[in-house]
Amino acid sequence: MRTETQIRSIQTFALQRLYHEMDEGDAELSEAERLHRFHSALARFNALRLAPGYIHRDWVHDIQVEAEMRAREGAFIELEREAVQEAAQQAPHEPKAFVHWFESLNSYGPGQGDPLFPWLAGEATLQQMRWFLSQEAAGEAGFDDLVAMTQVKLPIRAKLEMARNYWDEMGCGNERGMHGQLLAAVIDELKLAPVVEHTVWQSLALSNLMVGLAANRRYAYQAIGALGAIEMTAPSRVTHVNEGLKRLQVPVHARLYFQVHVTLDVRHSIKWNDEVLYSLVQANPRIARPIAEGALMRLAAGARCFQYYREHFGLGARVKH
Repeated sequence: MRTETQIRSIQTFALQRLYHEMDEGDAELSEAERLHRFHSALARFNALRLAPGYIHRDWVHDIQVEAEMRAREGAFIELEREAVQEAAQQAPHEPKAFVHWFESLNSYGPGQGDPLFPWLAGEATLQQMRWFLSQEAAGEAGFDDLVAMTQVKLPIRAKLEMARNYWDEMGCGNERGMHGQLLAAVIDELKLAPVVEHTVWQSLALSNLMVGLAANRRYAYQAIGALGAIEMTAPSRVTHVNEGLKRLQVPVHARLYFQVHVTLDVRHSIKWNDEVLYSLVQANPRIARPIAEGALMRLAAGARCFQYYREHFGLGARVKH
């Protein structure tokens, strides 16, 4: 068992190292290298700050270093938020109209209908599919935890729907049905190694964005929009991935994660839009704008990943709507 001094040394050193990693040699790095260094450090910071820990004597110093990291996280999120302002301004404030606008993102939002996914379904090799899933798994922020963090102190109607969503994510109390366990089965069967060092910055940025929105209460409504966008847009993508894995003769138990989300997320999305989005905007129309920002930020971050993945596979430019 580690002593208090050892715990203090490990936690304090880790925080200090991550903070300095964001600056080292920036002038000599390309833009892609700089972004990978930044998001790698932020991803490790997120893993450290969300993990259960122990008290130690230098906790005040750790808070000071953490504040610097969170300030940099905030600057990243604000850049993402600024990029979607023009589109977010189009979102109406009347609840029914807002939900209709939100649902239109499933067809016309960033990254929707990307040709990457039909290609995965019909042409990708097993090696190519493994690379894709490694990137996706490394960028998985844990939907159950994101929902749990986001629902804190929300109004009852929205909170209850998010609780039902969380319970489904937890397999309704059955360990074998937990969505995280189902994803682990994919990783085990395909022998994936989703580690930060081998993950592209675009995928790390997506995960960092979701954690940043959920972990900071000033972005609570953006987190709601981002989570709702995931539920709404995932079914078409996971359908293609499941078809590709089936074509590649991946066993059923390793495809169950995708099969479950093909149908379950459709139901989740309908309920999320009706019980969470509608109720919140009805109670306070000002909430429509930050919810719209969150949805657009999440979709844009996903589209950025899809573009890189296509470039990696040599698939050419995105087909624009």
